[in-house]
Amino acid sequence: MTMAIEDHIEELRLEAMSAPTLEERRAIEAELELARAELAIVIAELDGTIEAEPPF
Repeated sequence: MTMAIEDHIEELRLEAMSAPTLEERRAIEAELELARAELAIVIAELDGTIEAEPPF
């Protein structure tokens, strides 16, 4: 799963660099930030830093 997210992050990074307008670049960068946060959560779940299951 992390590989797919990492690929998505790379694609977004490249899109942001070639965005034709500042507005589009900002939108892509916002999506990029969300993807990076998702990757951080997945990594934390995998290494046991956080639990993926609800507390009940």
